[in-house]
Amino acid sequence: MNTADAKRVLETALICSQQPLPVRELRVLFNDELGADTLRSLLEDLRQEWTQRGVELVCVATGWRFQSRPEMREYLDRLHPEKPPRYTRATLETLAIIAYRQPVTRGDMEDIRGVTINSLILKQLEDRGWVEAIGHREAPGRPALFATTRQFLDDLGLESLDQLPLLDHPARRSEVFAALADSANDAQPELRIAESGPVPLAAAMTPSQSTQPSEATADAPPSPPDDESAADDAAQAVET
Repeated sequence: MNTADAKRVLETALICSQQPLPVRELRVLFNDELGADTLRSLLEDLRQEWTQRGVELVCVATGWRFQSRPEMREYLDRLHPEKPPRYTRATLETLAIIAYRQPVTRGDMEDIRGVTINSLILKQLEDRGWVEAIGHREAPGRPALFATTRQFLDDLGLESLDQLPLLDHPARRSEVFAALADSANDAQPELRIAESGPVPLAAAMTPSQSTQPSEATADAPPSPPDDESAADDAAQAVET
């Protein structure tokens, strides 16, 4: 098979897939006749070929996928005008703490935020597929240790935690919370169609199904009001 045909096969598989595809799965397309390095080279070629189009080929935590470019957001939103459930500042602060300080216990998070964390906040993040318990700390009560998932990275369009922005000054901390808010508040769990984030190409080509709020979202009591200074304090604690 020549290079052009191989890229055509890869392109077709990625466009038709509902999920990112890792290189090991893409090798199955060619009966393992193409090595991983060759496939990565072909994928990079495809990435370059799509640079002037409305969709882009990206590598995220769980593999490669086609997704819409951010500038296409306002047009795609017209196809999906309904808004998914929004997340509170308390939820986003908890998510940021886990992302930057993982693995952490609920007690660690409460020490950083300075307030008690409602158990429904953690359940909401777990139901969303962004957070999971990965073990227990060897301490009285053996509290659960929480960390982010590969789904969290996929939904933020990241390949690894190393790509999270640095919390090197207050302005950047505010940007981090804004980015988390955009991704968390605007992403629909089933189709991952985000108001300010990428839309996987295969999902955009599939008839949409309405998504319902999870029980944690629908039934969670309102969190105590958080002002901007509280957010900055939490972000600074995450950094240190």
